[in-house]
Amino acid sequence: MKELEYPFDAEYILNNKKKLKRLLAADGSVRIDKKIAILGGSTTGNIKLILELFLLNYGIRPTFYESEYNQYYNDAMFPNAKLEAFNPDVIYIHTTSRNVTNLPQISDSAETVDGLIQAETEKFTGMWDRLASVYRCPIIQNNFEMPLFRLMGNRDAYDVHGAVNFFTRLNMQFYEYAQTHENFYICDINYISADYGLRKWSDPFYWHMYKYALNVSAIPYLSFNVANIIKSVYGKNKKGFVLDLDNTLWGGVIGDDGVENIALGPEESEGQAYLEFQRYIKAHKQLGILLNIDSKNDYENAVLGINHGDSAFTEDDFICIKANWEPKDKNFAAIANELNLLPESLVFIDDNPAERHIVTEQLAGVQAPDIGEVSQYIQNIDRAGFFEVTALSSDDLKRNEMYRENAKRAQLKAGFADYSEYLLSLDMTAVIRPFEPMYFARISQLSNKSNQFNLTTRRYTQAEIEQTAGDSNYITLYGKLADRFGDNGVVSVVIGHMTDDVCHIDLWIMSCRVLKRNMEFAMTDALVHYAKARGVKKIAGHYYPTPKNGMVKEFYAELGFDKTGEDDKGNTDWILDITGEYENKNKVIKVEK
Repeated sequence: MKELEYPFDAEYILNNKKKLKRLLAADGSVRIDKKIAILGGSTTGNIKLILELFLLNYGIRPTFYESEYNQYYNDAMFPNAKLEAFNPDVIYIHTTSRNVTNLPQISDSAETVDGLIQAETEKFTGMWDRLASVYRCPIIQNNFEMPLFRLMGNRDAYDVHGAVNFFTRLNMQFYEYAQTHENFYICDINYISADYGLRKWSDPFYWHMYKYALNVSAIPYLSFNVANIIKSVYGKNKKGFVLDLDNTLWGGVIGDDGVENIALGPEESEGQAYLEFQRYIKAHKQLGILLNIDSKNDYENAVLGINHGDSAFTEDDFICIKANWEPKDKNFAAIANELNLLPESLVFIDDNPAERHIVTEQLAGVQAPDIGEVSQYIQNIDRAGFFEVTALSSDDLKRNEMYRENAKRAQLKAGFADYSEYLLSLDMTAVIRPFEPMYFARISQLSNKSNQFNLTTRRYTQAEIEQTAGDSNYITLYGKLADRFGDNGVVSVVIGHMTDDVCHIDLWIMSCRVLKRNMEFAMTDALVHYAKARGVKKIAGHYYPTPKNGMVKEFYAELGFDKTGEDDKGNTDWILDITGEYENKNKVIKVEK
């Protein structure tokens, strides 16, 4: 919904929240259900209502537990039957500088101030440790915004008695905890409040009148940031950019002006702005974000601009370059198809509102932000939270390299008339084993990102993956795949629970980048091997259709399963009897023992 995409009108959202919720509920989108507990140190009613809108827009249907006013600590530290029965999927702790009352006095010694820091830190870490132990779910914790006033003026920042210094040091304690604990995330209200304007954010009127620790008009910005963390945890991030060229990556129209006359580089202010934007976009490659071009241009002119002497880019920075005179929505769809991604996984960046409209109208789910003037491009894209990072695996860091390797595989494939010969030529090697701690984060990430090859649409947090791996009632398998062009990392996951002598497959997913490479056959062989060793006689598969996973509708039939049931919604059940001799289905991948 455009009204909920950044840059948004906060007042419109606040004034029309009921209308927006009705529209979201009626739009027919498929959503995952998640239970969110909000433990507040101040009033949180509107935070919850606006957070719900953003989550619905991200494809997450939330239900909420909301603590009583300022009862966050009691709810966290003491038995709470209501919260325990709610069994949250995510806990958000909304505390602010208003909740810290033991601030340093000018007469305090440095040691006394250190003690105050330690006491406040231990209060919060004790709370986080208990919540993690009891609920085993992701925890989101606000850091502290800066105080509204500085008793000592500028000295408040560096004197140990200053409140600014105190909250800065407390924030560092929070960050150190986040760096050493999985499934713990900081909502950076220190940054958000500064970006909004601290004086407006902390307007005392809202505290004294309503016990809101922030300006009510700022609530959509806070809720949006919390929603971005949650959608990232559950794999709703975007995966790449599709970028226009003229007046987007440089100023001017290269076909008319010539490469020598486009605005790019340090010689003039406009050129500096475009170069800074290019550097910002290119930095996303460090996160594994895929860069692609969709431009109405002659290819030769496009390449000249990309290779401009002051450009931050080279051709190799882009996975796909579509520079032609085809409609941009057609090129966009072709890029997504070549990457084996859904179009909605990619963000369209174009200065032209008409082009943005065409692409978003023709390709459902694609976001194309209003980027404004070139001096605003960075902030409007950056604040949108498309690529909110809650985990950064080695596979993420290598994603661009992996997709480039896929392009080489496609080139090799074109030279073979026989597909089996092509697969053999890849010299593929797989490692398929029960879950191991070093891959817990990646397995969870894959379970939340995979939509096309996902038979049951189950999603797992890292804590749930760890719990499942340690439960003897489950068979868990991860699969890594490498070939002559490179290592794809962990690309497939199977989870099955055993009931008597039947193993029910709860999750079977595979990364889109290794589709049609026979990895599914190698995983099947391994599953049968491990199931037989555990005394299993039958493997039960289940397929639950979504608008995105139609490609695996007949997957179990292809593996030799027998269909045992189907309901009017298209949900199907399958059985594979493994009591007799089993012939391995994988013929082209060498599986390491």
